[in-house]
Amino acid sequence: MYTIIDVETTGRSNRITEISIFKYNGAKIVDEFTSLVNPEDFIPPYITALTGIDNEMVEDAPAFRDIAEQVLTITENAIFVAHNVNFDYNVISGEFKRIDLEFKRKKLCTIRLARKLIPGHRSYSLGKLCDNLGIGINGRHRARGDAEATVVLFQKLLSSNNAEDVFAKFLNARSKEATLPPNLPKEVFEALPHAPGIYFFRNKKNKVIYVGKAKDIKKRVIGHFYDKKQKELDLCRETAHVDFELSGSELVALLMEDAAIKHHYPPYNVVSKRAPKSFAIFSYRDRAGIDHLAFNGRKGTPKPIMILYSIRQCRAVLEQICEQYELCPKFCHLQENVSSCSHYSITCKGVCQGGETPEDYNQRVTEAIAAIRESTQNKLLKERGRHEEEDAFILVKDGIYQGYGFVDHSQDLNSNDELEAFLIPQKDNVDVQMILRRFVVDEIT
Repeated sequence: MYTIIDVETTGRSNRITEISIFKYNGAKIVDEFTSLVNPEDFIPPYITALTGIDNEMVEDAPAFRDIAEQVLTITENAIFVAHNVNFDYNVISGEFKRIDLEFKRKKLCTIRLARKLIPGHRSYSLGKLCDNLGIGINGRHRARGDAEATVVLFQKLLSSNNAEDVFAKFLNARSKEATLPPNLPKEVFEALPHAPGIYFFRNKKNKVIYVGKAKDIKKRVIGHFYDKKQKELDLCRETAHVDFELSGSELVALLMEDAAIKHHYPPYNVVSKRAPKSFAIFSYRDRAGIDHLAFNGRKGTPKPIMILYSIRQCRAVLEQICEQYELCPKFCHLQENVSSCSHYSITCKGVCQGGETPEDYNQRVTEAIAAIRESTQNKLLKERGRHEEEDAFILVKDGIYQGYGFVDHSQDLNSNDELEAFLIPQKDNVDVQMILRRFVVDEIT
C-alpha cells in the first residue's frame, strides 16, 4: 500500500498550508484526504504568488493538530511516496514533532525512481517531467493537483521495465536511496571516502553551493541529509553532485576549507564579514625595573609579541611560559591584586618578594619573548598525509602563512628549501591565522 503525498508550505518556516494524500494499492486509488491547513504563521506574498494560497484562505482552516489523526490513519502501514520525498516527509514529521507525536514511515522518492527507471530527461522537476510524459497537472503548486499528477507518474514507474527490482532495492532497509537528495546519484555518494578532507556540494549547473570539512567525509556528508533544519533541506534539494579532496589531517582540512570558501563563496556557507576580536601579548617594564608579560585587546597595543583570538588562548600561553621559564604569575598578570604570588618556590624564584634581582628575572623574560616570537614567525608543522606513504606539512615564514603540501616518504629532503618545491601556495588571512594559532598554542603549551 502506498500514500502519495504533496504539501504546500509557508516557505522558510515550513509550516503546512495545504496537504493532499492519495492512498493507492498498486492498482487504484482507495482513499483520499485533502485539506487546507492553518499554518498558524504568516504566508509571505511570494508564496501566495506561487501557490495562490493566502492568509485569508487558511484563516478558518483546521490547524495541523486538528487533522493529525486523519494523517496518521491514512498513512498507517503504507509507504510514503512523494516527488522529492525528503522535503514532504520532513515537513510533515516536523508538524507532528511540534505536537509531541512521532511519525515514521518507509519512503520512496519519485524523482530518484524516475531517474533510475526512465533515464534521459533533462529535468526531473514535477512540472517538466509531467510535460515530457504527457501527464496533465490540474492545479500546479497546489497540493491536490501535484499529488494527483504524482499518482499518474507513480503508476508509470510501477509499470516500467525492471520496476520490481528497483523498488525492492529502494525499499531495502540498508539502502540510502530514501535518504539521499533527489538529484544526487547513489554511486556518487558511494564513492565518498571515510577519510579526512573537504567536500563540495554542487548544483545541476556544477556550481559549488557548499564547502565543508570533515574527519570522515562520507559520515559528515550523510549527516547533512539527515538534518531537518530548513537550510539543510534547501541545500539537499539543490545538490546534484558531491566531490572531495583528501587532506590527511584536520588542520590541513581546515586550511583547505577556508581557501575553498574564499575562492567559491558558496551561497550556503556563512562567510564572516567582521574581523574577529583579537588580543595581544605584550611586555612592559614597571618603575621597579621588572619586565611584565600581559595581554589586552589588540587595538592600541604597541609592538605585540603574539596575536591571539581569545582570552583563554592568552592565558594558556602565559601559564605555560610562566612555568617553562620560571616566571612570576603576578608579573605575568595571571594573579592580579596580590602583593606577592602564590607560586613562590614552585615556579617563581621570588622576584615578587625581593628574593631575586630584577636583572636575573628580566633575562628569563627576554628568553621567553624570544621563544614566543620564534614559534610564531617561522613554523613548519608536520601532519599526517593522505595515505601511509606520505606526510603533509604547513609552512609559516616571517609570521606569514605560505601554504601546505604533501611529500612522499621516498623523497630524500635535507632542508626546508627543498620542501618548498612541494608547497601548494595559499593566501594568508585573519581566519587562517586563527586556525594556525590554535595549533601553535597547543604546541607551545
